[in-house]
Amino acid sequence: MPGSLGDEALPAGLILAGGRSRRMGGIPKAFAPLAGKPLLQHVIDRVKPQVARLWLSVERPSEELAAFGLLQLGDPEPDAGPLAGLLTALQNMTGEQDWLLLVPCDAPFLPRDLAVKLLECALASKLPGAVVRYGSETQPTFSVWNRDLLQRLEHAVVVERMAGLKQFLAVAKLAVLDWPRTDPPPFYNINDQQALRHAGLLCKSEHGETV
Repeated sequence: MPGSLGDEALPAGLILAGGRSRRMGGIPKAFAPLAGKPLLQHVIDRVKPQVARLWLSVERPSEELAAFGLLQLGDPEPDAGPLAGLLTALQNMTGEQDWLLLVPCDAPFLPRDLAVKLLECALASKLPGAVVRYGSETQPTFSVWNRDLLQRLEHAVVVERMAGLKQFLAVAKLAVLDWPRTDPPPFYNINDQQALRHAGLLCKSEHGETV
């Protein structure tokens, strides 16, 4: 595993967008309107400057999602889970790129320095990845992963049939980055219409920042 980032190194990025959005009243979560643009666009705008390339992890590629201009990585099978999406992204990494930033599609306030902070944490620990902890709760969808984990992930997904990130973190040691509390909550995620309405209020309360 590399011991330092290097001057030019940026991770690849993967946005998890393969959920069924069952609690959103039939609206695909990625397209839910928030402060004048789709929820997914908020995430793209915050993540894209932090990464060298950015992918969407989806259940299956679609023309609707193609409108966001990102390469879509389809799940290997239906209901494969986010761990399979992570595996597919690591398998698609080429060249000297070793790190992947993972984020969900429903976190419009995620930090603009998330990638660098997670990478610094992982490199300082000499572990093959790092995950955010906010308060007392681990946030596995906000994490970085090194390509050294590829073989272990392949075994977990293909042989052990693991599907969830927390399930894998229970057997794989990653560094933990404690994130300070800020307002709006940086890892606020939107799972239903009530949370979407509250996110709209949070957008209005932000001072001096375009969300």
